[in-house]
Amino acid sequence: MPERARIRIFDTTLRDGEQAPGFSMTAAEKVHMAEHLEELGADVIEAGFPISSDGDFTAVRAVAAAVRTSAVAGLARAVTGDIDRAWAALSAARRPRLHVFLATSDLHLEHKLRIDRATCLSRTRDAVAYARRHTADVEFSAEDATRSDLAFLCDVAAAAVEAGATTINLPDTVGYALPADITRMFTAVRARVGEAVTLSAHCHNDLGLAVANSIAAVQAGARQVECTINGIGERAGNAALEEFVMTLHVRREALPFDTNIVTTRLVPASQALAATVGIGVAPNKAVVGANAFAHESGIHQDGMLKHALTYEIMRPESVGAAGTRLVLGKHSGMRGLDARCRALGHRLDEVELERVYRQVTALADRSKMVSDDQLAAIVDGVQTRASRPRVTPASTSRQEAAWR
Repeated sequence: MPERARIRIFDTTLRDGEQAPGFSMTAAEKVHMAEHLEELGADVIEAGFPISSDGDFTAVRAVAAAVRTSAVAGLARAVTGDIDRAWAALSAARRPRLHVFLATSDLHLEHKLRIDRATCLSRTRDAVAYARRHTADVEFSAEDATRSDLAFLCDVAAAAVEAGATTINLPDTVGYALPADITRMFTAVRARVGEAVTLSAHCHNDLGLAVANSIAAVQAGARQVECTINGIGERAGNAALEEFVMTLHVRREALPFDTNIVTTRLVPASQALAATVGIGVAPNKAVVGANAFAHESGIHQDGMLKHALTYEIMRPESVGAAGTRLVLGKHSGMRGLDARCRALGHRLDEVELERVYRQVTALADRSKMVSDDQLAAIVDGVQTRASRPRVTPASTSRQEAAWR
């Protein structure tokens, strides 16, 4: 068995996640979520972008004061004013981290920053060196790394390390990369900066590849992954923390990596975030969605009742979910129906079960799903009719005589 490497989880729900339209949080809400993230086991909690507003400065400062075990990061552009503002917000943290970023792609340098590569290198060195005057824990991010010239990106990463950066983050800022691109980039940067510095991945989900690209990054040498609860974030969001962590957990034989995440806290953290921002997750969302452990198909229900591994690759309890749900719908079978009836305290014979089944599927054709209350009413109706006295042959003859 290969030695298992430790992957740090850098949670940016409160910073990058909050930047998504409709997901902003007050200082109190950020502190509340930071408590969940700390219970979850996040190694680093990025609390915000202090220079962006007085409110965000206050929120970062509140989170920094409240968090006890996780490191707390504040984001800053590669300018002294941003760095000073971030440090002022982080100064009360037990484990502060300054996170400095600067774009490195020619597209961003020319059209956004309007500077050349030489200026980018100079600003990188100066900003990281300045941040190191405040703290030894400095992370440098090369914005739009995946669309940067690879040789120049390696030069920037080396300059940041020489100036004192302890973590180099290589973001797929616009979700453009394929896993092969990520592998090539991390392999090249690792060869240039050596093993002493931590490489970090920050992947966006514009093409639905954020988690796959994060997996490729750790396979290529990254030892920190930046992600968010429920995958929230700019545009299509970030790599979903719960999906990345459970991929490592479920596929342990193929992925020799561990995290400090308490997986049974994943669903509670997801639900806390949804309640805080007022936006829930899609029912089919991996790991934490309402349907992640729900089964309607009769074939699936039969398999689940015989052995859970037939259709579930992880136990719902392992992520903090209540358990498997066998949902009654038009695709359900007799075995699933019988199991649901028994769970509700009903023991039906074959004739009763067949009658209930016909009514359940007829109702499901109209209403999609059948609730426990609806099922109980159907069962009660079937059993009530079955308990009525049967008409004797003699009485039947008398009735027939009367009809004649």
